[in-house]
Formats: sequence, C-alpha cells, structure tokens
Amino acid sequence: MSPSLWTTWPSREALSRDGLTRARRMLARTVRVVVLVVLLWTAVTERDVADWALVVTPIGVLGCAAAAWGFFRTTLEHRLWPSLGLLAVLLLFAVGAQQIGLVGPAVVLWCGCAVSALERMPLVAAAPATVVSLTGFAVANSDAWLTTAVVALGLCLSGYVLRLDAEARGTAQRLLVQERAARAAEAESAALAERARIAREIHDVLAHSLSAQLVHLEAARLLIERGADREQILERVVAARGMARDGLTETRLALTALRGEMTPLEEFLEGLVKAQDGATLTVEGERRPMPVEASQAVRRVAQEALTNVRKHAPGAKTAMCLAYGPREVALEIRDSGASRQHAELTVSGSGYGLLGMRERAELLGGTLEAGPYEEGFVVTLKVPV
Repeated sequence: MSPSLWTTWPSREALSRDGLTRARRMLARTVRVVVLVVLLWTAVTERDVADWALVVTPIGVLGCAAAAWGFFRTTLEHRLWPSLGLLAVLLLFAVGAQQIGLVGPAVVLWCGCAVSALERMPLVAAAPATVVSLTGFAVANSDAWLTTAVVALGLCLSGYVLRLDAEARGTAQRLLVQERAARAAEAESAALAERARIAREIHDVLAHSLSAQLVHLEAARLLIERGADREQILERVVAARGMARDGLTETRLALTALRGEMTPLEEFLEGLVKAQDGATLTVEGERRPMPVEASQAVRRVAQEALTNVRKHAPGAKTAMCLAYGPREVALEIRDSGASRQHAELTVSGSGYGLLGMRERAELLGGTLEAGPYEEGFVVTLKVPV
C-alpha cells in the first residue's frame, strides 16, 4: 500500500447514499432495524442485569443511535477528530454495556465499530480503532479463541470489502457527473457552432446582397441629382432589384438549409446547370450523404462560379464535375472563356465572392483554388467528408 492510501479518506460520493439502488437502500435499512431489534432483545432477555440497568438501557440505545448518526455525518464531512471522538463514545457505550452485564449489545457495538471504522475512515485511524474494537469483542466473546479469531478476521475483511465497494460506487458517481458535464459542454459547443453557422449564412446572404444593392441605389441617387438620362438611372434601379431578388432567393435557400430541408446535392447542381446555357454536369464516384456545412460550401461555390461565368464570359461553355472520393468531395467548374475578361476573385454578381467561399472551405478543412486555365477559368473546391 502507498502512504497516501493510509491517510486518504474514502470519497464523499463513496460515503454518501447517492447512487444507491432501491434494493441496497432497503437492505441497509433492514440491517439497521435488525441491529436495533437485536440490541433491545438481548438487553431485555439478559438475566444477570440489575433492574436499574434495564431502566437506563433505552437511554443508552438512543445515545448509541445519536452517536452513530453523528459518526456517519462527521465521516461524510471528512472531519477526523470529531469522528474519532464519536467512535470513542460508541466504544464507551460498549464498555458500559459489558460492565452492567449486557454482553449481547456490547458485542454488537464492538463489531459495528470495527466494521464502520474500516469502511468510513482513513486506514491510519481506522486500524487502531479496529484493533481496540476487536480486542473488546475478544474479551466479551465467550467462544473458543479460534472461533473468535476467525470472526475477527471476517469482520476486518467485511469492513475493507465494504470500503472498496463504496469507493467503486463513488468512482462511478464521479464518472457519471463528469459524463453529464461533458455532454452539457458538448451540447453547448454544438449550439455555439450552430449559431456561428447561422451567422455565416446570414452574413453571406444578407450582408453582401444588401451592400451591393446600396451601391447601386446610391449610384442611382447621384445620377438623379446630376440630371442623368432616364435609361442610366433605370439601369441602376433594375440592377438593384435583380440583386434584391437574388438575395431573397438565397435567403430562402439558406433558411431551408438551416432547417435541414435541403434538396439532394446532385439535384441542386442539375437545377443550376439547366438554368445556364451551355453548362453540363458530371458526377463521379459513389454518391453518399454529406454534412450540411460541406454540402452548403459545394452549393455556394457552384452558384458563385456560374454567376461569374454569366457575368464575365456570357455564352461560354461550362463543364461542372462533382467527384466523390474516399475522404473528400471535389467540385470543379471549368469554362471555355469565350471573350472572358477576368475579374478579381471577390467580384460576384450576387455578392458571394470566391474569397468568402475560400474562407468557408478552409473552416471545413478543405481548399478552394481559382485561376486561369488555357483560354478559360477554373474553380476547384475540395472539402473533407
């Protein structure tokens, strides 16, 4: 045994009744009732006891019960000296019971003190208390010395087994509390992650769309103040209206995604391809469900890339390829570059810049690459799944 084992208290979880099953609670109560009945019965049936002793016996029983309750409370609070004091009071009751001829109650008290000391106190204090209790038991017991020794050894083993059982139960209680705390922390972390995802969706959909609308509306206001042509003003207003319509569509898609009601990824990409002339879609690998974040990243990059093709290379042929790999999903959008004038990566007709998509991909542990390829332009997204 290590030195700390001798000086360490059983844990409070081990000493408390928390975690006890109903059956064990009933068993503990039954044992207490049996002990109390044995104390009273042996006290009443003793014949070599004076009448005055029988009168004070109920008081002694109540005193023992109070001292035992106090001992259980002080050991639960890990208070050594009060625990030793109350145990000494119980031993004095045992001595008094033996002196007045109540041998049965004395034996019960000696045995109970020995077992309780081993179960509920540090071994450095429990060992001497157990020795004293078992010495009193040996003196009070009238059986053969071998029988007395065997009973004493059994009491020691019983007390230590109860101690180990209580420690095992206390460890289980602590692990249960830690598991509940971990689950609560995990739930809180998941909630925070969900809030962050919602914030990103709102930022991607509303912030960019509204800022682009403000630019066009501000331009329209300046044109009006300068007396510009009606066609120029109308062009700016129509552009702002188109961005508002696109923003509303994207907002609905984002809300649908947040509710977990997204259409399958392939179906969504087919819809994008059908809406754009000269675009084709190829799906490679075994199709399988994807995490919401990864699916959203693929959808947004596809939308952004096709929007840039419409804006900067109208009429260009576009080839989209979705490839399912063992550990990642790759999306490649390549256009033929018909009269394409390359713009900065962050420029987008609907406000969703490829720079923002690259940041989204990196948050997922993926990559996004975009640049010239032959006569056209290629965008490649890879996200782990």
